[in-house]
Amino acid sequence: MTPPRSTSPESRTLHDPVRRSWSQDGGPRPLRVTVWRPAAAGPRPAVLLSHGTGGSAGSLAWLAETLQSAGFLVAAVDHHGNTSLEDYLVEGFVFGWERPRDLSVLLDHVLAVEDVDAGRVGATGFSLGGYTVMALLGARVDPATVRAVLDGTLPAPAVPEFPDLVANLRRGYDDERLAEIVADGAGSMADPRVRAGFVIAPALGLLVSPGSLGLVDAPVELRWGDADVICPPEENALVYLGGSPVARGRSVGRDVGHYDFLADAEDPGGVRRAVAADAVEFFRRTLAAPGATLTEEL
Repeated sequence: MTPPRSTSPESRTLHDPVRRSWSQDGGPRPLRVTVWRPAAAGPRPAVLLSHGTGGSAGSLAWLAETLQSAGFLVAAVDHHGNTSLEDYLVEGFVFGWERPRDLSVLLDHVLAVEDVDAGRVGATGFSLGGYTVMALLGARVDPATVRAVLDGTLPAPAVPEFPDLVANLRRGYDDERLAEIVADGAGSMADPRVRAGFVIAPALGLLVSPGSLGLVDAPVELRWGDADVICPPEENALVYLGGSPVARGRSVGRDVGHYDFLADAEDPGGVRRAVAADAVEFFRRTLAAPGATLTEEL
């Protein structure tokens, strides 16, 4: 049965029986999902949303609400072990490739119970959520680079929310088990049902295989701030932009930092408002129904 229409976000917890929780109970992997439904009748285009490291769907409400108002159904996951809504778990910060799998499970759910057009699905994300979107479109982590980070050959990316990340991980996993997990994580997480991606201040640029970026063929739009010291553009956004032949993007300001994209930050320059408007325009163009523009349709 199609849920009643509401302009207020609704949240519930799903479980993925295929994967296990990293918490002590070891049950099915939890997926707390939030859905923003447009007021108009469907079927409507859908946009999946992925938050940044240690954040939550609510931190991107400014983006979700703008897309919702423009007629898109927006569905988000609070990624297990990597969200402020539960205890942080080291696996949630290191095994980032589980995030695109979360969004694929979320999409299964959305297509089953929501009034959406399966042929018009996009994804958007911030920071580690930006990597998540790129992974859904075909980007893969490079296993040799990830192994080098885990064995200390290369420095681990700084993660303010979880200091001593690698040391914490290695206390719970031996080399053989980590090798198995990394090999699994280096596989393709691409979901062909996702037709376009809008990426904000992405992370993990130096851990992604350049060859995989060259194979991304869905439309990609990137935004970032030049003052971002958490995910420096030259190591992240510009890597994705230069690696994918279809990617387009630009900086939104020389003084814009990483956390300026979060809902609890001030927005005196209207950066978030402008980025949200860009996302609406991008998805209107890339997810338009055949024979019509989405602007006309909505």
